[in-house]
Amino acid sequence: MFLEGDLHLHTIASGHGFSTVKEIAGVAAKRGIKIIGITDHGLNMPGGPHVYYFRQLLGLPRVIEGVEVLRGVEANIIDTAGNLDMPEGLLAKLDLVLAGFHEECGYSGSSVEENTAAMIAAIHNPFVHIITHPGNPVFPVDIEKVVIAACHAKKALEINNNSFCLSRSGSAPNCTIFAKEIKKHNALLSINSDSHFCDTVGQCQYAMELINMTGINDESILNTSALRIKKYIGKKA
Repeated sequence: MFLEGDLHLHTIASGHGFSTVKEIAGVAAKRGIKIIGITDHGLNMPGGPHVYYFRQLLGLPRVIEGVEVLRGVEANIIDTAGNLDMPEGLLAKLDLVLAGFHEECGYSGSSVEENTAAMIAAIHNPFVHIITHPGNPVFPVDIEKVVIAACHAKKALEINNNSFCLSRSGSAPNCTIFAKEIKKHNALLSINSDSHFCDTVGQCQYAMELINMTGINDESILNTSALRIKKYIGKKA
């Protein structure tokens, strides 16, 4: 399995990333990655980008270092209605919108029921393409309900490599259940690095080991094909 795209990447603009867009694109090019998503954190992330950043992001070149660049965001889910911490006018102009839970970013739900409702509502948010690290144990959800909702909405759920090695300690068991449910319901999956430093762009070995163990085929994985990615987000190939 080879990932032609890495759709969850953070730059120095996120406040806790360590690389520029150009550095990220350069590493992606060397590794044969065809398409990348620049998805810095939404406005509620402490130390994260200002709204002006996302307005300027719209002028980012479409191709850098020979790699196609998607202008995106990893927005924060802020309530059980599926609202995000970004103006809808900006979300509509971005190529790629990821959405997930993060601590200290405006979401106050605490129960499995609230978290599940919020995640499912975000799945149905028309601007959202991918739900990030849904296996985070800090925000437990009813995994089967979330997968079924994503399947019906034809939205992608992420298996995040950082959840196995750096962030969100204790995610691995939930990620395993998510992978099994994704296979069971033939839902769409996105495998991403969640890189915060350019050397880790495209490095998804832990997530890929889980997917290989689960037996999910390449056709169910969004970013094994750059063409599939562009069709999914509505871009012309």
